[in-house]
Amino acid sequence: MTDSFDTIVLGLGAVGSAALYQLARRGDKVLGIDQFDPPHTLGSTHGESRITRQAIGEGEQFTPISLRSYEIFRDLEAQSGAELLRITGGLMISSPSSGGIHNTADFYKNTLRAAKKFDIRHDELSAADIRKRFPQFVVRDDEVAYYEYEAGVLSPEKCVEVQLALAAKLGANIRVNECVLSFNESAGGNVSVTTDSGTYHARQLVVCAGPWVSQLVDPQLSSLFQVQRQVQFWFDVDKCYDSFAAGAFPVFIWELSGSGKCQSMYGFPALDGRSGGFKIGTEGYNKVVTTDTVDRNVSADEMATTYEKQIRPFFSPAVGPCIKARVCLYTSTPDTGFIVDKLPGHDSVIVCSPCSGHGFKHSAAIGESVAELVLDGSSRLDLSRFGFSRFDKPISV
Repeated sequence: MTDSFDTIVLGLGAVGSAALYQLARRGDKVLGIDQFDPPHTLGSTHGESRITRQAIGEGEQFTPISLRSYEIFRDLEAQSGAELLRITGGLMISSPSSGGIHNTADFYKNTLRAAKKFDIRHDELSAADIRKRFPQFVVRDDEVAYYEYEAGVLSPEKCVEVQLALAAKLGANIRVNECVLSFNESAGGNVSVTTDSGTYHARQLVVCAGPWVSQLVDPQLSSLFQVQRQVQFWFDVDKCYDSFAAGAFPVFIWELSGSGKCQSMYGFPALDGRSGGFKIGTEGYNKVVTTDTVDRNVSADEMATTYEKQIRPFFSPAVGPCIKARVCLYTSTPDTGFIVDKLPGHDSVIVCSPCSGHGFKHSAAIGESVAELVLDGSSRLDLSRFGFSRFDKPISV
């Protein structure tokens, strides 16, 4: 294999696989490198399911990205024959005393505003409406909900598999189980990447390293990327499966009241039949970790505590205990927004970290936008709010 390319993509998870595919389909001579064999279970792109929604409460800038991603995922399905996006409907529950989600106090209002601005089909539900339509949820009288008809579930592992397969078919070179040691940019703007297997050269580099990004950027930037341990739990619904099956039970995001550690939770219908359970997660990140120190085991105490705090008070009493759990990693920025920008001091290096626990639904369109940045110098979607310069102190190297 030649060691010279137009572009090198480091990391082939959600957005790396998307960027590789989008560059390859535009005829770029592109190399993708991953230290593992994606999709794998060591980063942020696993766990069988991710919520996707069209009206985005984290900010108006995200909704066009989500809408474009829907189009790309459907196109990927048409090309591959794989089911990547399953529509289940989505319920966002809130109240006047809710604490927000993803560092966004007005998440619910922003979601409604985006739905109306972009003409996204939805209903607004009172507590009585929720109880009638979705009796599985034990809501308080002051809680309300936004129901989005086209919200649903993405299959993260399948999305990565399909985009890597299509990229390879289009001529992309892919190197897996190869660890990046360093990269350098020459005075002329070309980039060299050294791995444990060799050195590669390119005109441009895209860093999509997920929770490993802080290990690849300049030290003064690494503090912008905080890695947090996140646990996904599946609970037994054997006795109430019909109420939690897809079609009866939507994906949901629930803004809980108060200012406690866990201010929201999210979940999915039982996608794998009666014995598969229904899955939830919370915003109650356990602790800041590194990719080397994270505890990837989930204790019985964690499972029991989650059942008592997040299942028993909020769902049908027929829901049983936790049947399995998985650990993944969130890479969060100080404002929980994304970073898609040139690495300060490097004209030929783009850092792409659409992160903070709400990035997967946007990954297809972010990958397309990155390809446009590489090949055209600008993207059709507005990425101006995702730069390094938005943080309090200007960053320079």
